[in-house]
Amino acid sequence: VSEVMLQQTQVSRVEPRWRRWLERWPTVADLAGASQADVIREWSGLGYNMRAMRLWRTANIIATDHHGVVPTEPSTLRTLPGIGRYTADAVACFSGSAKVVPVDVNVGRVLARVIHGRARGADVRPENLRKSAEDVAGPASHRDIGLALMDLGATVCTARGPRCDACPVRVLCAWRAAGFPQSAVTT
Repeated sequence: VSEVMLQQTQVSRVEPRWRRWLERWPTVADLAGASQADVIREWSGLGYNMRAMRLWRTANIIATDHHGVVPTEPSTLRTLPGIGRYTADAVACFSGSAKVVPVDVNVGRVLARVIHGRARGADVRPENLRKSAEDVAGPASHRDIGLALMDLGATVCTARGPRCDACPVRVLCAWRAAGFPQSAVTT
């Protein structure tokens, strides 16, 4: 639920709504049994109401096809409405069921800079970012590495005004070593 709510919506707007949502529908079966009108009403204010309908359809599929148990395999998750690669990887990673690091915009930016010497995640092919994420995680906890990379990208290695002097991996950073180029060539 949180991953779908966080698509295109800030954490500060999602958190209180997420808590209220889970109080109202604590299980997949509860959400699947809700009316579409109630789901849209509860979603109101988060924007992109189609996400709410996809979440409701997903709950119905999970309730009927998966006996109410949320799948944890990324490939299975991606078959559900509104669940793309990032959301599937995040659910699998944070449930502890799969050794995958979800690559969002923050993680992509950190990896692009530290590993590839590029300013933005968009300057590196997605498959190369995912490979870099897996390489960084190695045998370590993918969940912990994923959370650490997300936090680093959100608080230190930001899109505007990165605080490189406070970065714990600055000595390893290829972007810093290259003089902070504003890359436009995709690698």
